[in-house]
Amino acid sequence: MAVSRGTHIAVLGGGNIGAAIARGLVAGGIAPASGITLTRRNEESLAALRSEGFDVTTDNVRAVRGAGLVFLAVTPQQLNSLLAEIKGSLKSGRHTIVSVVSGATIAEIRRHLGIGVLVIRAMPNTAIAIRQSMTCLSTDRDAGETLSLVKTMFDALGRTLIVDEALMIPATALCACGIAFFLRAIRAASQGGIEIGFHAGDALLMAAQTALGAASLLVEGGNHPEGEVDRVTTPQGCTITGLNQMEHHGFSSALIRGIVTSAEKAAVLYAPKPLPPASDD
Repeated sequence: MAVSRGTHIAVLGGGNIGAAIARGLVAGGIAPASGITLTRRNEESLAALRSEGFDVTTDNVRAVRGAGLVFLAVTPQQLNSLLAEIKGSLKSGRHTIVSVVSGATIAEIRRHLGIGVLVIRAMPNTAIAIRQSMTCLSTDRDAGETLSLVKTMFDALGRTLIVDEALMIPATALCACGIAFFLRAIRAASQGGIEIGFHAGDALLMAAQTALGAASLLVEGGNHPEGEVDRVTTPQGCTITGLNQMEHHGFSSALIRGIVTSAEKAAVLYAPKPLPPASDD
């Protein structure tokens, strides 16, 4: 299926990541709020999204029938029941599925649906709401123009990289979980700023803007982190003293181990269940 820009979009799961995707698509000019339907089991939790102009419903089947591009943005534990609910409404050649469900492979999703619908896996992070996500995409077949369009959508919401599906779980740890790791590092830096004399709000602003500047040196400048570190450190200086103290306490190894552990956990979040045996009738 070749999805066009005018295609209605359904986001099944209007929680944090689903809402962030929808808001990002609007902010990036990909679709108007009225062209996106979001679903959630609790109708009251959709009130804010309704006030922003989105079409909202608790009916996943209605959302799917009215859309061409369907985002799956539920938890891994909810995925199987969602697929069972919507599979009768999906049509190969009309619908494209974009799954942001951690750990669920394309083959498993298609197996549960029982049809050859095109499935693209995506792993964005919550910065998608402000068009600063790092998103990885993968598919298991030649998606042609459709994959290109989905990439264009995510390109408008940050940076996008197409990877082999085998790397989607590592991408979950590094990008989706990773945003929390960097947020915690910024929080720790701001607490250090408070201890050396700054008010809390000022310390947080200074830490966050410094982190943004550091990231921009790498993303915009294409430089290696250690090259930029070398520009800051001087012999017997205060920067290298602070860096060495952090390393003595395991700063780099703790971050590396956290990413590896998150990847190990992501690999087992989705537990595929056996399908019932086919009837002889």
